[in-house]
Amino acid sequence: GHPRVIDASELVPGDIIDLVAGQAVPADGRLVSAAEFRTSEAALTGESLPVTKQADRTLPADTPLADRTNMIYTGTTVASGTGRAVVAATGATTELGRIGTLVAGVREERTPLERRLDALGRRLVWLALGVAGLVAALEALHGGSLGLVVETGIALAVAAVPEALPAVATIALAVGLHRMAKRHALVRRLASVEALGSATVICTDKTRTLTSGDMTVVRVWTAGTEFDLSDEGKKARPDTAGLRKALELAALASRPQAAHADGAHGGAGRDPVDAAILRAAARFDIDPAALAATRRTVGLVPFSSERKLMAIVDEVNGERIAYVKGSPGRLIGLSDRELTNRGEQPLDEGGRTRLVEVNHALAREGLRVLAVASGPVTGTEASALERLTFAGFLGFMDPPAPGVKATIGRLREAGLRTVMITGDQRLTAEAVGRELGLLSSDDQVVDGRELKGLATSDLHARFSRAGAFSRATPEDKLAIVDALQMRGDIVAMLGDGVNDAAALKKADIGVAMGVRGTDVAKEAADIVLQDDRFETIAAAVEEGRVIFDNIRKFVFYLFSCNLAEILVLLLAGVANLPAPLLPLQILWLNIVTDTLPALALAVEPGDPDVMRRPPRNPQEAILSRAFLSEVALYGGLISASTLAVFVWSLSYAPTQATTMTFMTLALAQIFHLGNARSGRTVLTPARAMANPYAIGAVVVSVALQVGPTEFAPLARLLRVVHLGMREWGVVLALSSLTALVGQAIRLMSLFRDSR
Repeated sequence: GHPRVIDASELVPGDIIDLVAGQAVPADGRLVSAAEFRTSEAALTGESLPVTKQADRTLPADTPLADRTNMIYTGTTVASGTGRAVVAATGATTELGRIGTLVAGVREERTPLERRLDALGRRLVWLALGVAGLVAALEALHGGSLGLVVETGIALAVAAVPEALPAVATIALAVGLHRMAKRHALVRRLASVEALGSATVICTDKTRTLTSGDMTVVRVWTAGTEFDLSDEGKKARPDTAGLRKALELAALASRPQAAHADGAHGGAGRDPVDAAILRAAARFDIDPAALAATRRTVGLVPFSSERKLMAIVDEVNGERIAYVKGSPGRLIGLSDRELTNRGEQPLDEGGRTRLVEVNHALAREGLRVLAVASGPVTGTEASALERLTFAGFLGFMDPPAPGVKATIGRLREAGLRTVMITGDQRLTAEAVGRELGLLSSDDQVVDGRELKGLATSDLHARFSRAGAFSRATPEDKLAIVDALQMRGDIVAMLGDGVNDAAALKKADIGVAMGVRGTDVAKEAADIVLQDDRFETIAAAVEEGRVIFDNIRKFVFYLFSCNLAEILVLLLAGVANLPAPLLPLQILWLNIVTDTLPALALAVEPGDPDVMRRPPRNPQEAILSRAFLSEVALYGGLISASTLAVFVWSLSYAPTQATTMTFMTLALAQIFHLGNARSGRTVLTPARAMANPYAIGAVVVSVALQVGPTEFAPLARLLRVVHLGMREWGVVLALSSLTALVGQAIRLMSLFRDSR
């Protein structure tokens, strides 16, 4: 029969617990009594404001988590008041524990890059074996020695497989990781760097991700005039007496300490509504302290769910004046006068009907509406609040965070769809979605309750038109991500709360907020935004796209070079010509012309239009038909110019002919790096020098290739000889042919696009 303090781990269902403001709720429970009791549930439900709890309510069993006002949950905190509850669940059986079970049941998916590289690797194995076997068979048919046949087959098999691919891919991802870290995105899983660039849908929480997380007064209606106080509002006029009067009355009805109390986003000791009112008043140089200096507070009627209002009673010049704010319907009923431009006027039934219509109009915009009234009273108790003068309405909204609207537009330009998933109500979700440009005229807001009975096919149909989801539970968020993935989308999920953890883990790329995010969310995520800014996700998408582009550039460069080597040997064998290259020369090419230039491509800066292109088709392999056609074109050009030199040099000694062929093939591949660097021309100085590593790779590779002809030990090893000016002229002319053709094609494409 007496309260005592025990360790939370000792609680069991059936225990009675007492709770006060500032305390963490230790278990799930059913309230049996409550006085001015509110809890902050943002981390669990996504509800942006503290939730008023009522012990005397009985709710249906299917009531959504965010609407269970007679329950308390572990993982939340008490914002104000006192309460007593019966423990209903502890540990894994709590709502928080259930989310942990959801997270544990989610299997981590492989990223698109991992799937693509695996498919590519399997193809390359069979390709290398087939090519090596075919060329070795041709060598054997033409009477080559067994040793030379085996050496050539092995060398060609090595050349056919881009063994630098894992290294270059890893370096490209690491470079992207470093770039993203400088833009405040911390990567916990390397492959997710590129995966974000593959995203087709970004699912995001609303509160404190798309919005600022602090309630703000954005509308004031008084004396028949509506004022827009949002950052983009054009109607607010600081010299309007009616607006100042309404804000003064609202400030007098608020606790002054709300503006200075510790605790963010509705934490204990800080009423976010009072804080929002005082901030709005301060914008018009209204100082509550100065107002309070002329009066003495003699009474306080605290807010309760039964009264639906709060009041502060001050003594002014010997008269008691009540300043009241609360539910519009409640205050309209308590008022018999209205503040107008002509002063106080009687309020009749027609006037009350008009005020109710104004309230409904503000509510339809997704605003949380409070009414403000004042008047002389005879006492300080709630029953004395009557015959008030109605002053106006205040419309509150959790406003969009700076830069979010522009970022959503940028993502849309890049072909990414942004979907909002929130625990807030439908009207609020719709208002925020419209304001941010998330919802077009055809888009819908789907309530979490509507998802429960939908079949998979119906889900897909609804998702094609859904731009936002309201009243979403953790299970709903998981189902939404899963359904999007089943449609073939690559899903990035942004969240910060415990209720987001399962969806973060299920998504192709989970992105958590680093400053305000819970440890559970950050542990489940692949990427953590260190500045909590939505704009950072667009920067991360851009870096991801650049990384995949660079990997494709590397694969394109290496495959066209390797194809050229294969074609040179294959076509020479088919034409019954001598072997144009020796096995050791093939391996040398694989080291000098493949590795260094390819590594330089890993740090190539992105093309200017990287965020103006639609996302890649998630089902498209790296080796698409268009990609293979381009590889074949340039591989064919390199091999044709190399074979032309070889045929022309057959009149020379065999060693000299092999040397010229070897040099032509190597230099053609090195010069081809310019074609691989960009889909645009790299002939301008600015574009050529945009990647100094590429310039360095060309210089070093050319030096390593040409050097052996002048260095006797290497010349003997590679069986190359000194070439004269005439021979070098032929080699340089034909080795630069592929690069020149490639740049000409890009110039013509640029000219065609400009028209």
